[in-house]
Amino acid sequence: MADSTLDYSAITARQQQTWATGDFNVIARVVMAVSDALVETANPRPGKRVLDVACGSGNCALSASRRSADVTGIDYVPALIERAMARARADGATVDFRVGDVQALPFPDASFDTVMSVFGVMFAPDQEKTAGELWRVCKPGGTIALANWAPTGFGGDLFRMMGKYAPPPPGLKPGVRWGTEAGMKELFGAGTRIRLATRRFNQYCRSVDEMVDVYCNWFGPAARALAAQDGPGQAAMRHDLAAVFGKHNRATDGVAEIDCEYAEVLITR
Repeated sequence: MADSTLDYSAITARQQQTWATGDFNVIARVVMAVSDALVETANPRPGKRVLDVACGSGNCALSASRRSADVTGIDYVPALIERAMARARADGATVDFRVGDVQALPFPDASFDTVMSVFGVMFAPDQEKTAGELWRVCKPGGTIALANWAPTGFGGDLFRMMGKYAPPPPGLKPGVRWGTEAGMKELFGAGTRIRLATRRFNQYCRSVDEMVDVYCNWFGPAARALAAQDGPGQAAMRHDLAAVFGKHNRATDGVAEIDCEYAEVLITR
């Protein structure tokens, strides 16, 4: 149940500003493999309607479009939608990209055969409403396919570390709840057909230090958290961020090859 004491509208507005900071497309480039893997698992068929929710700069939507599906992408950051549209034009892809919020999707009930999201819907503050919207717009017999950071592994460590420097509002449930079977059953119902599998991919950079720079410059939550710190606080945050990357770095030759564990979730409507 959602916490009625939280001002979800205000939290959403702040989050929108956070994700509009930097350029998430820089990060999206290094997680593209997750979208391709999720589309492969969900297997949208040609001509079927697909919705990519919290689509960012369009990774999952563009991947689905290559299967000749009828694809729509939605995100609440206008600059990311503009980037997604530019990518679609460059690829010669036809995707309906539009600005909107997952907590109030502007589509009729049962509009889509497949509803997808990669590291997106898990950050919406009103998790119960978000899950309800995904369920509402998916056709009976359709599929909700999600890639979510789990409490374990790189994603869990990263967002716990970030919470030291940008604490979430008291009472707000952690986004990594979406990366657990218990969380999915709470959000979609214990009797819902849910399949959760642990998947992995690698993020690459020339060094851990360079990856810290990439995240601090372009990843909105990190960039805003860093900007809110004084000099010593910024140094401490960069140190802690490097420690997270270092913990999950599989490389032994000085480069960064970050092992990233996540949850792939398939829900049958």
